[in-house]
Amino acid sequence: MPDTAEPVPFAKGVQTVSMLPGMANRHGLIAGATGTGKTTTLRVLAENFSSIGVPVFMADIKGDLSGLVMPGGDNAKVVERAAELGLKGVLPAGFPVTFWDVYGESGLPVRTTISEMGPLLLARILDLNDIQSDVLTVLFKIADDSGLLLLDLKDIRSLAQYCSDHAKDLRSQYGNISPSSIGSIQRSLLNLEQQGGNRFFGEPALNVADFLKTDASGRGMINILTADRLMQSPKIYATLLLWLLSELFESFPEAGDLPKPKLVFFFDEAHLLFQDAPKVLEERIVQVVRLIRSKGIGVYFVTQNPLDLPDPVLGQLGNRVHHALRAFTPKDQKNVKGAAGTLRPNPAFDTAAAMTELRIGEALVSMLDSNGSPMPVERALIYPPHSRMTPLTPDERGQVIRNSPFLATYMKVIDRDSAYEQLKKKAEMTAAAKAPDVPVKKPRKPAGTGAGDVIGSAAKSAATAMGSRIGREIIRGLLGSLTGSRK
Repeated sequence: MPDTAEPVPFAKGVQTVSMLPGMANRHGLIAGATGTGKTTTLRVLAENFSSIGVPVFMADIKGDLSGLVMPGGDNAKVVERAAELGLKGVLPAGFPVTFWDVYGESGLPVRTTISEMGPLLLARILDLNDIQSDVLTVLFKIADDSGLLLLDLKDIRSLAQYCSDHAKDLRSQYGNISPSSIGSIQRSLLNLEQQGGNRFFGEPALNVADFLKTDASGRGMINILTADRLMQSPKIYATLLLWLLSELFESFPEAGDLPKPKLVFFFDEAHLLFQDAPKVLEERIVQVVRLIRSKGIGVYFVTQNPLDLPDPVLGQLGNRVHHALRAFTPKDQKNVKGAAGTLRPNPAFDTAAAMTELRIGEALVSMLDSNGSPMPVERALIYPPHSRMTPLTPDERGQVIRNSPFLATYMKVIDRDSAYEQLKKKAEMTAAAKAPDVPVKKPRKPAGTGAGDVIGSAAKSAATAMGSRIGREIIRGLLGSLTGSRK
């Protein structure tokens, strides 16, 4: 499908409201109270992007987006909305979809390695305090200096145990590694494993470039992360999506101004991203959002109230769809007034008053014009979707998963030698060396390695054999690295 700069209509009020594909990477916002139509808006925008050849990523929190695969149009509410908008019916259409699932049950497995996640995001998943987070950062530093691969949970747990046992030897170079902090980290790792975290960490790691697939007709792939179960652990959900966003930022080259985005990323329940986030993490999130549009990626935050987002983020969201907000209390009324103030006024109506009057599927919409300036807000009805409103059956979903070209890539787990195996061999060698009747030649320590290399040469040899993504200096992204930049 050829590039297009033609406006894409998706709502209608006094006039038709369209989105300019060339402005879609300037990010956006879908806001509104529960039950006001945000999910349908998300679906319609995803369909529109896919139709013009733009791949999409979204999380399916309530389990009702899987029907995007199948043609719809016959739902009573869809027919009613089409008639109200004066549309000559709704052409039924299904869209290309790839299902992803951290647990590997309702989609292709989503995995990353401990090393690629990095200490900052892992500390947030583990809900560590500042002192424990500092110790976790030290563990990553020791792994980097010693060439140890941290691929899965057993790797980081083994490293933590080793560093606790050898804290005295490591103290002079890395500072104090307290047993209490190690104990807290180990308990958090165990809790994460019991929640299924062992399925998320490992190989083969997700390659975010696989999100960019298009079908034979040139329609963009709609990548759906099954998240109903994942949402039971909100902090893990938010950190996972943040990691994906960071990977996209690190993986994509600078693109400049494009006639349409390379990818649109919808971040549902976006308020969780900033909930209890440390200041350093919030600053890096703002940095990613600000810079990622130059990579051709549009990020759309979906939340109940736009004021849930920090001002530096909110100020970068040019395309806005506001569904109804409720004003039952003085605080609610203040929030409505604040939300209305973020939209360019339309002299035809009172924005704040209209925001509380909107019915289901109706929204206040302000898109960017060709100059990148917000257009006056319009009160409009969102177009009905073309795809099926009801979720897929398990058999239908299973068929889509089996037909995925990525099935062979991601379904088989790879468990190669990493920190767990390397440290285990080190312990066995040490134990054998201490046995009086079993003489063992000790490995020669490499020159110039420093105190951090007490772990030994076995780890070194493994590091030199690594592929392009992970090497002697572990690669991490903007949100994963020790320093805030990819090594």
